Amino acid sequence: MAEENKDEVTITYETLFELLRREKERTELQKLDDSFFGNLLRYLKDKQAIISKQQTDLFSAEEKRKTEDQLINVRKIIKELYERREKKIVSMAVDKSRNKSAIIDNSVFLKEEKELFDNIIKVLDNGRDSVLTNLLSLKEPSQMQGFTSAVSRVEFKAEQKKADKETKLVRFLHAVPKFVGKELEEYGPFEEEDIASLPIDIVNVLIKKNRVEEIRGD
Repeated sequence: MAEENKDEVTITYETLFELLRREKERTELQKLDDSFFGNLLRYLKDKQAIISKQQTDLFSAEEKRKTEDQLINVRKIIKELYERREKKIVSMAVDKSRNKSAIIDNSVFLKEEKELFDNIIKVLDNGRDSVLTNLLSLKEPSQMQGFTSAVSRVEFKAEQKKADKETKLVRFLHAVPKFVGKELEEYGPFEEEDIASLPIDIVNVLIKKNRVEEIRGD
């Protein structure tokens, strides 16, 4: 039998809170287990399964309510943890782009973070070569290679987010407890016959679950 990874941390609300505390208190990017994202995803899915399962008694209803509240807090912790690590990664990339001899401990990155780090350096190096190097050589700044396509990707994502923000008016066919959207925004709770304007992606999910019907204008 293969030996288990003794460094692997089981994801719980407490461990996530501790990871965030460490990231807030220390200047350096803190090392996480290589399987962190995978374990985190399983944890979130397990919590969501508790919320989604059929209520059979008062105990399960109370468990569901507590899990919903905990999941809201967990999402906030995850968001802050990601953004604090993101800020550190950007700062590290800036230092590395400016000083090629800077020593970077690559072991602190998760795989996805290392890819982000490398891509940021490429953009910074490209900008330095296209603008600063040309100016110091008495040349006109040139267009950054690949920059246009990068901007196009950003604009495309902005359009996607804009589309996600579009709403539909719906009537609730059944009561729905408070829930959280993709951007950690809270909705509800809603009672039967309530009318609400909700983002299209959320409306589509609720329609599939036969919780709402769309109210169409004439």
